Amino acid sequence: MIRSLLRRVVWLTVPAAVALTSCSGGGPGPAGPRWTPRPGLAWQWQLDGRVDPSADVPVYDIDGFENSAADVARLHRAGRKVICYVNVGAWEDFRPDRDAFPRSVLGEPNGWKGERWLDIRRLDVLRPIMERRFDMCRDKGFDAVEPDLVEGYGNDTGFPLTARDQLAYNRTIAAIAHERGLSVGLKNDLPQIPQLVSHFDFAVNEECAQYDECDALSPFIEAGKAVFHVEYAEPRSGFCADSRRLGLSSMRKKPELGVWRSPC
Repeated sequence: MIRSLLRRVVWLTVPAAVALTSCSGGGPGPAGPRWTPRPGLAWQWQLDGRVDPSADVPVYDIDGFENSAADVARLHRAGRKVICYVNVGAWEDFRPDRDAFPRSVLGEPNGWKGERWLDIRRLDVLRPIMERRFDMCRDKGFDAVEPDLVEGYGNDTGFPLTARDQLAYNRTIAAIAHERGLSVGLKNDLPQIPQLVSHFDFAVNEECAQYDECDALSPFIEAGKAVFHVEYAEPRSGFCADSRRLGLSSMRKKPELGVWRSPC
């Protein structure tokens, strides 16, 4: 499924990129320094069902709820790093913790069946829920988290969200991951990369080539951090050469994000 709805946004006036540093360690979770994936690493992104381990790549990004500790351990035994997909920007009526969200934080439908935007200003409500979700990722043995829908401020959520609200929420999400020893990726949210690149360990992007926005991801590459990138409609001939020039980890996927992949 194509997870992001923000495609064409008014770019914010942002200050020069803050110092780009790579943190390590901190908090319970995976042993040793926190993983910072390097640019160019091949990856598999499968959110449709339980993981199929057949792709010969060093990084897997899979659904945190739908996969077990045993699934993660199997990938680790094969030498893979494993990223835990978690939706942090929308309520989903099919998740086991759906009743933990009070109605007051549920906004407009986001275009996907059973999902509604969250009022990310309500950190008092959302932080404990997201902490429990990231605990799940840590306890299952994941190395990192992919928090989805972290750009609600550019969509019709039903709440008057601002760029400042989004920055505060995204930094909170990154801190929750790091407190558990997990790496964390910034999903899309291109306008805020200069303000967030130092808080995140890698990036995940959908369709930057289709919208001629891939250059905006360069701060991650310059910081030695991977950019995991997919296109759904563009042929590989239309983006792979540019992806190699920029150092992106690119592939073509079908929108349902199943097993099939066609890497650059």
